Amino acid sequence: MKEYDVLIVGGGPIGIACALEAQKKGLTYVVVEKGCIANSLYNYPLNMTFFSTSEKLEIDDIPFISIKSKPQRAEALEYYRRIVTSNELDLRLFEAVKDIRKEKKGFTVTSSKTVYSTKQVIVATGFYDIPNRMGVPGEDLPKVSHYYKDPHYYAGQKVVVVGASNSSVDAALEIYRKGGDVTMVVRGEEIGRRVKYWVRPDIENRIAEGAVKAWFQSTVKEIREGEIVINTPEVEQVLPNDFVLALTGYMPNFAFLEKIGVKLSDDGKFYPSYDPETMETNVGGLYLAGVICGGMDTHLWFIENSRIHAKLIIKDILRKYSGETVSG
Repeated sequence: MKEYDVLIVGGGPIGIACALEAQKKGLTYVVVEKGCIANSLYNYPLNMTFFSTSEKLEIDDIPFISIKSKPQRAEALEYYRRIVTSNELDLRLFEAVKDIRKEKKGFTVTSSKTVYSTKQVIVATGFYDIPNRMGVPGEDLPKVSHYYKDPHYYAGQKVVVVGASNSSVDAALEIYRKGGDVTMVVRGEEIGRRVKYWVRPDIENRIAEGAVKAWFQSTVKEIREGEIVINTPEVEQVLPNDFVLALTGYMPNFAFLEKIGVKLSDDGKFYPSYDPETMETNVGGLYLAGVICGGMDTHLWFIENSRIHAKLIIKDILRKYSGETVSG
């Protein structure tokens, strides 16, 4: 069995950045990704526009040229795919990592297809796979989805969008403009403060004119086949309903982190234990990169401020190999 210097779990932008850095520094590596290249980005809404400008999404100083300053999903997929193919990065796609076991020297990593031996592991798996569930009756009905892709499907339908984040607002506006009857259910008193600044006035104006209905300080109580029950500050409301988009956010796979020995904080935020100078966890040789570092606070880390993780990690691995500090 071939032994790698580093195995990277996750083939998203930060996993790709780690692979590039490892390749540049002459380390043997492999990236194991359960889906396609940049799988989380692929599953974003079709028309999504990034909050960040294209240069802030660049990795390894490779130019990201987009039509507008803020690129869309399709442009990002093209950019990261071309990096992988042009640099002939070693990605094993549609292969899920099942277990990571610490050995005396290095790790044994078991995937859905094979077993790997590696000296170090980088976990860069993001947080998009596990939705924050509402925990209400009817949440598992076929009419309920925790993901949104395209507005056409909801044309002419009564759609409830739960949440007031960027994804919720984008879905509400797109579905409204494709002929859907949209109602938003928002736990807070207003649209989320982190909503893209050029989108926030649009949704607020649509709500003000009644084109999009919104119930603030409200929560979902129950979902039924043809209706939805919500708790509002005044009274319980029963609304006719065809579809529910529960866009209430997502979380990292904390169970997997605990399984492989990573300590998590006990404050409800589940912050993983790692050294911010090296990104190494409490498990020697096991590193974290990207948004997974933020625990439940998934807004803390994103592509533009976690790109540096790749260089920090590979620098530390080289330091271990050389026995001295490596500059650059």
